[in-house]
Amino acid sequence: MLKPKILVTAATGKTGFATAVQLLEKEFPVRAMVRIADKRSETLRRLGAEIVVGNLTDITEVRQALSGVQRAYYCTPFARDALSTGAVFASAAQESRLEMVTVMSQWLADPSSPSVHTRETWLAGNIFNWLPGIATVTVNPGWFADNYRAAGLEVIARAGIMMLPLGEGLNAPPSNEDIARVIAGTLANPAPHLGKTYRPTGPRLLAPQEIADSFGRVTGRKVRYVNGPVWLVPKMLRTAGIPDYQISQLLTYLEEYKRGSYATGAPTGDVLEVSGREPEDFDTIARRYMIGIGNRRLSDSARSLLMLARVLATPGFSMERYEKQQDLNRIRNTRLAGESKEWLASHALSTKTGQPAGSGL
Repeated sequence: MLKPKILVTAATGKTGFATAVQLLEKEFPVRAMVRIADKRSETLRRLGAEIVVGNLTDITEVRQALSGVQRAYYCTPFARDALSTGAVFASAAQESRLEMVTVMSQWLADPSSPSVHTRETWLAGNIFNWLPGIATVTVNPGWFADNYRAAGLEVIARAGIMMLPLGEGLNAPPSNEDIARVIAGTLANPAPHLGKTYRPTGPRLLAPQEIADSFGRVTGRKVRYVNGPVWLVPKMLRTAGIPDYQISQLLTYLEEYKRGSYATGAPTGDVLEVSGREPEDFDTIARRYMIGIGNRRLSDSARSLLMLARVLATPGFSMERYEKQQDLNRIRNTRLAGESKEWLASHALSTKTGQPAGSGL
């Protein structure tokens, strides 16, 4: 019996790449939609994926990508116009009469969030859930394990410092691979999951120093967590080439982290429930990230010092000035997750009730 063809969007991204690989391992025909052809898309091609270069904001290209496809993973892009992009994909999915779609949302999704991206993600999630005749599964992870790399792996390995403005917030960080296991599991065997929301997490809540300790065990040296200044984060991210739009949203997410929003309801058993595997602990994740980093020569420290100088010389970032310049939509009554009655009420629900916790419904 032929298996249904599955479209994976953002197929060279954090979760899309791992999802495509896992589906290929399960011998599903995979069409991988990417913005540009690169080494990662070539890897997927060699593994057996059909590569389609296209833009999720272009309805014509999305229709072409969905032609002949029965199921799809829609990864909400971390970019402006998440709402219109979601509407484009939902419209094309309806036209194509997909069996089902697994949608990447986010744990903070709420209509009153200070983050315009989070508000638009919430609205886009509603559009998918309103589609007649197409079943939806929502995946809404919180703060990815991958995000700790923003502290700088070389700095962690050589200076023994993990500096991020996380306060003393707790998190159960999921790996990209575990998030993908939930996504791929719902696409490979949709029936038990339709209409549900899953929040993949790591196995336990960790304080920032525990995250640093994990990096220390992997590198063989003591790593100290430093609750760094918020103003330094945009400089670090700009130096790394992160767009200002993403930086503007991440500043809200850092505040949510400090206030414990990512600790709410964590950890979950969703990775085990969907994939049949226990989620990876942070030592396992850190070991994968640090391969080759901790073994570099001490003479490379000059490169780290040069990078630090570049960070400090990078212009600062004003959220208010950026929002005015970019004409980002601002609403009067914004609330962080822990202050939103709607968010708290929806996230207190079981994710398996048919009213997805965290999807805003």
